[in-house]
Formats: sequence, C-alpha cells, structure tokens
Amino acid sequence: MDPLNELVSSLKKFPGIGLKSARRIAYYLMRQDTPELERLGSLIAGLKKDLYTCSQCGNVSPQDPCTICSDPLRKKDTLCIVEDIEALSVFEQAGIYNGLYHVLGGRISPASGNDLSDEAAEFLRQHIMKLRPSEVIIATTPRIEGDIAYYTLLDVLQGSHVKKITRLAYGLPLGGSIEFADRVTLHSALEGRRQIM
Repeated sequence: MDPLNELVSSLKKFPGIGLKSARRIAYYLMRQDTPELERLGSLIAGLKKDLYTCSQCGNVSPQDPCTICSDPLRKKDTLCIVEDIEALSVFEQAGIYNGLYHVLGGRISPASGNDLSDEAAEFLRQHIMKLRPSEVIIATTPRIEGDIAYYTLLDVLQGSHVKKITRLAYGLPLGGSIEFADRVTLHSALEGRRQIM
C-alpha cells in the first residue's frame, strides 16, 4: 500500500471522518512543509508520553494531579461525574461550572460490552470518600446508555453519605451528546438539575 492510501486508511478510523474527509485531510497534509509535518507528528507522538491520567479524578493533563484538581480556586464541595474527557472539556469551555470532576473513562453501555468496571467504581468511591462533597452531579448523556450509567452510578453512590445527588436536567436533547451541546443548552441543563437523593 502506498503512503497516501495508508494515511487515508488511518484517518478514516477517526470518529466522524469518512473517506472523503480523510482524503481532504491527507491532501492538505501533503501541501504542508516538512517542519510543520514533523511538528504535527511530534504532537501526536507525545500524546501518550507527555500526558498523565490524574490520580484524583481521571482527567488527562500534563501534570498529576491535573490542573483542575490542583486549582485552589475550584469549589471543592461539588463533584460532577462525566463519562469522558470530551464531556469535561465541553463544561470547561462553556465556563459555567467551577467545581471538581470525576471522569469515568468512557460511556457505560452494557449492550456494547462497556460496563463500569469494579476498579472504576472503587476509584469513584475513593474519590468521594477523600473529597466528601456536599453535592454530586451526575452528568451523563441523555440517552438510553446515559440512563443506564445514571442508575449504575446511583448503585455505586449508595452508602457514600453524600448529602445531595443531582442529575443534569433534560435541557439537553434526548439522544444528543454533551460534546455537541451549545453553551446555553448546557447551562440550562446544569441549572435545571434536580435532586434525587
């Protein structure tokens, strides 16, 4: 296989990238000068080497603990549980939440074989025991998998002595994804959360 077709095949594996988009990206890269391609290659190669998984919350950051967990200005009494770092970054870009996070590390979807592992559940329990937040916000995507994740998390949180457990309101479209929510919709969902325990 020639390098161009190999690159196109690799790019097609990216989420949301089809054959046409992969070709456009490959042709764009061919027009770049060598230093820019080397810089891009170095950035990609450094993703695993230069980033750490936060030992406190599961976020990805150039440091451990991550910049959010180590920020003294963050509210320590509120913990928002998100499915992945994409959802966390959407909250951060919107600038509407100033508490701490817990990243599950992926969507919970038993139909796809993605259950919350015992290790992930214990990591969450330990985080809550150490932090002792007054409120835990469950911020799962509003679809069937998000509902399954929500009920799974309720089971994990049983006996955690958290005073208040809330869930994002359904300002987010059913079947939608947190990653694609705009600031206003995300803000409405966060403000309209309701207490469940």
